[in-house]
Amino acid sequence: MTDTELLRGPIDAVHTELGATFAPFGGWRMPVSYAGTVREHTAVRETVGLFDVSHLGKATVRGPGAAEFVNGAFTNDLDRIRPGRAQYTLCCTEEGGVVDDLIAYFVGPDEIFLVPNAANTAAVVSRLRTASSGGVTVTDDHRAYAVFAVQGPRSAAVLESLGLPADLGYMAFADAEWRGREVRVCRTGYTGEHGYELLPRWDDAEPVFRALLDAVRAAGGQPAGLGARDTLRTEMGYPLHGHELGLDISPLRARCGWAVGWAKPRFWGKAALEREKAAGPAQTLLGLRAIDRGVLRRGQRVLRGDEVVGETTSGTFSPTLERGIALALLDTAAGLEPGAEVTADVRGRRLRCAVVRPPFVDARPA
Repeated sequence: MTDTELLRGPIDAVHTELGATFAPFGGWRMPVSYAGTVREHTAVRETVGLFDVSHLGKATVRGPGAAEFVNGAFTNDLDRIRPGRAQYTLCCTEEGGVVDDLIAYFVGPDEIFLVPNAANTAAVVSRLRTASSGGVTVTDDHRAYAVFAVQGPRSAAVLESLGLPADLGYMAFADAEWRGREVRVCRTGYTGEHGYELLPRWDDAEPVFRALLDAVRAAGGQPAGLGARDTLRTEMGYPLHGHELGLDISPLRARCGWAVGWAKPRFWGKAALEREKAAGPAQTLLGLRAIDRGVLRRGQRVLRGDEVVGETTSGTFSPTLERGIALALLDTAAGLEPGAEVTADVRGRRLRCAVVRPPFVDARPA
């Protein structure tokens, strides 16, 4: 897609004003960096960073028994949570592949709010609409809400300074108001740090973002782009759809079986996933930490001796560890355990790596 064909978020002009560099992602023009990925990554780990992730999808399922309907579609068990809580879940095909991973907000028995990935929103909404009945409606709210992520040790202080709710348990959310504008606040994120995701109305995005930015800067932080978002999530071992999850990569291969409600009577892909669970997945997602100097990237062969035992799905330079790291799907039959040494084929050069179980750094979401 050309730059003019890319979709743009509600504060695209603000990012230009801030000097952002841009790149396409999921069909959207996204800010990659403002002051440099390493500086922005470090700000999130040490103080606080502000991300605009309004490209993420939004959808609402409403009507009698909406929660029960969604629970019969997606993998995780909504009966485990209650109104005011959110849950990570997966939308699978009947073959067990992953259409998308998303967050489900339990508003009430008759209303579930969903945040899928940008490029997969239409597919998730279409599947839900096809399966819905009995007065349940599915609305694509992609451009109804913006999404801002405030992440880092000082994130609570940022929200408190604006009078927004910060005293929330992990994966809890609250509907609040800021200067007469509705804002949904959820205690979650994609960095491993204490943080929040805020959803104001699309048309209210700019004043909310500018207020957050002022508060973030006052707390010693800065805006952060897609580059830092990727290095942060890779350090945590969080999957990215199209890399660690996909139509050919099941939740079990991606070590997301914890997000499957195995005891539920039904969900899309249940039979296929149960068969895979019984047989054991052919591959398992693990981490690689470079021993030698070098940067790992996606799509590199992983070898033990001359035997190919897997392939990297994501790779980057870790600003926290100051070395290359990667996520990789490794053959289960190879029996590789954390601590094992393998090599990655980096453009014909063998880069020695240690197998690790993610995360690469300590998580601090509590």
